[in-house]
Amino acid sequence: MLINLIPDFLAALSAPDPLQAYQRYVDDHRPVLSAYWHNYVIDLDSPHAEGVMLRALAAQRRDLQLLLERVDVVSLADETINRCHEQFGIDRPVNVYLMVGVGAANAGELVVNGQGSAFICLEHFTGRPNPDSYGMGLPPEHIRVWIAHELAHAVRYTSPESRSEFPRIIQESRGFYDYWESGSRATLRELLVNEGLAVAAALAAIPGHDPWVYLGYSRRQYRRMRELDAFLRRAVLPELDHTGLGYRLRYLTGGMSPSARLVNGKVIPERSGYYLGLRMVESLVEQVGIEHALRASALECHDADRTSDAQSA
Repeated sequence: MLINLIPDFLAALSAPDPLQAYQRYVDDHRPVLSAYWHNYVIDLDSPHAEGVMLRALAAQRRDLQLLLERVDVVSLADETINRCHEQFGIDRPVNVYLMVGVGAANAGELVVNGQGSAFICLEHFTGRPNPDSYGMGLPPEHIRVWIAHELAHAVRYTSPESRSEFPRIIQESRGFYDYWESGSRATLRELLVNEGLAVAAALAAIPGHDPWVYLGYSRRQYRRMRELDAFLRRAVLPELDHTGLGYRLRYLTGGMSPSARLVNGKVIPERSGYYLGLRMVESLVEQVGIEHALRASALECHDADRTSDAQSA
């Protein structure tokens, strides 16, 4: 189901007291927005939350207004959701939220009370960077890529047929996906495969973009990943079955210091785990298709990759 929160956000902006109106907006949609804030911003009860809200409410939004005038984002999202249902064999209810965030992630996945969701923050897809809103300036057509990416996560987290580590972790967290908790408990192998399968799913459902688009890289960063391919795949091997939040931060999170990204004497590029994850799942996706691969265990991906390497040796 598509849920459009943009009109409610815009109404808060135009209210006599925008902060009070925004807080009512949060209360009206608290289950999903509190999960968004906790996983990707800060907790809503943090003393710094009001400052983040005020910054978001004060941002210049002309780029967002132009996007909404020129692009039918609701139809674009609906068509993408339908395509993902067909490609991924979605077998549990999922929601996709169109929203304006507070400058954090451009998109993300959530599970709230056992139901998978994806959210897309439109301030990042206006086609022009906006320092006021922290908007990344991604082209509007990339909305489709990221809806597909996040819905792939929802399948992996909630499908009854999923053999991922995530459904167990989410069940033990009372039906909620917690970015930090799952990052601490899932193996690095699972974390990388999880992102690699989401990238592969977006490639399958929304073809036609340059390869770095699906990874969230620049062309230059993608070229650097290709140059480091052999080193990255070899260096990560001893860590794949380890757990700990530091691994998610090192391989999958932007903004980490060079010292946090030091592996075997080299500083690896930011978010290199997306590239590594895709390389780890390519063989299985080729063998069984994206619908079945999304539900596979990380070790099934490993076995398919090892078999492929043996056959090509």
